[in-house]
Amino acid sequence: GYFERMLRKYRFKNFFSFLEETEVSLTVSSHVPDAYSIAKDDRGQRVSKVLAVLGANASGKTNVLKPVVFVHWFVSHSFQLQPDAPIPLQPHAEAMDQPSEFETEFCLDDEVWRYRVVLTTKRVLEESLHRKTSSQFSYVFVRKWSQASKGYEFKQKKDFGLKAAEVIDARQNASVLSIAAQYGVDIATKLGHFEIASNIDFAGRMVNDSNYIGRLGAYYHKNPDHRKHMEALLRRWDLGFHGVEFEEVIPNPEKPEEKAIMMYGVHKGRTGPFRLGFRQESSGTVALFSLLAKLLPVLRKGGMAIIDELESDLHPLMLEPVLDLFFNERTNPHNAQLLFTCHAAEVLKHLHKCQVLLVEKNAHCESEAWRLDSVKGVRVDDNLYAKYLAGAYSAVPEFH
Repeated sequence: GYFERMLRKYRFKNFFSFLEETEVSLTVSSHVPDAYSIAKDDRGQRVSKVLAVLGANASGKTNVLKPVVFVHWFVSHSFQLQPDAPIPLQPHAEAMDQPSEFETEFCLDDEVWRYRVVLTTKRVLEESLHRKTSSQFSYVFVRKWSQASKGYEFKQKKDFGLKAAEVIDARQNASVLSIAAQYGVDIATKLGHFEIASNIDFAGRMVNDSNYIGRLGAYYHKNPDHRKHMEALLRRWDLGFHGVEFEEVIPNPEKPEEKAIMMYGVHKGRTGPFRLGFRQESSGTVALFSLLAKLLPVLRKGGMAIIDELESDLHPLMLEPVLDLFFNERTNPHNAQLLFTCHAAEVLKHLHKCQVLLVEKNAHCESEAWRLDSVKGVRVDDNLYAKYLAGAYSAVPEFH
């Protein structure tokens, strides 16, 4: 087999609290023993299905995930910006006048790709896509801003085939890939379909508004397969939970054509089943419903879930069954990946040291990140949980 779609690594510089170049890698060396949480293809490439990000409050944990969300948006949707709109980019506070840089390396349909972009809020300065052929990368397209001509130098390989290349000068705030997808370029369309589900955007964690439960209900109502999977998991995880029922209602009698879906949790009582409106359910049950609405589509099709505060409103013992959804071939047939931040150090009991990224902010308000297996003296048989809590790896809150 091969990797249908997996993120291998990414680098970024001058973005939110990260000033210096930072690399986050999900590739796994041959020294790490085989495990269900590590995907392996026929060529011996090994990529982790999970990466946990740990660190103190305000260390930059969420910011280390934002580059993936930003690049995915930029590649897929930046064409939707008005041509003169600023690019929604947040450089580090001390380098606001400097460009930000991003590079991602990923597998898609048995090929390895590398995408790079350097930009300011005003325009793209450099952008390129490379494809790995044999042992090296060769360009698919390269775009560079020329200050002298106030336009782009652009070269592309034949198989990219963007016939309307002149539109690139007019769209300085959009990626070549999002432009090319509008013109039916196959490679651009294919790369735009790399599935990412997240509870953050590049501004931060999304806040659930008052219509959130209604949207959840509509999602499960429209996706009966996901609903069945969700119900089976919650029956296994949640004592007394029996299933979900839906009811179509008309909130405003003056507009009978506008219908809404009401969702009820069905529970087993002493005298038989009873229903609870979803706003009456526990925060833990609602958190699981919400989380599964993000995870199940990615598990079914492949791609990536990026979740800030995975354990939010969940019992610490729920972390293991949620991770198991990604570790199990039956529930994760396409090697979907999970990147998440977490405060619950218990997660270290379920992961190899190569699957943990530690984040810390220095005295100059600059975040730094490093993989736990890069820390000298961390042994495979170490109790990572106990040592992390004891402060052996840094990245824990200090109380004075």
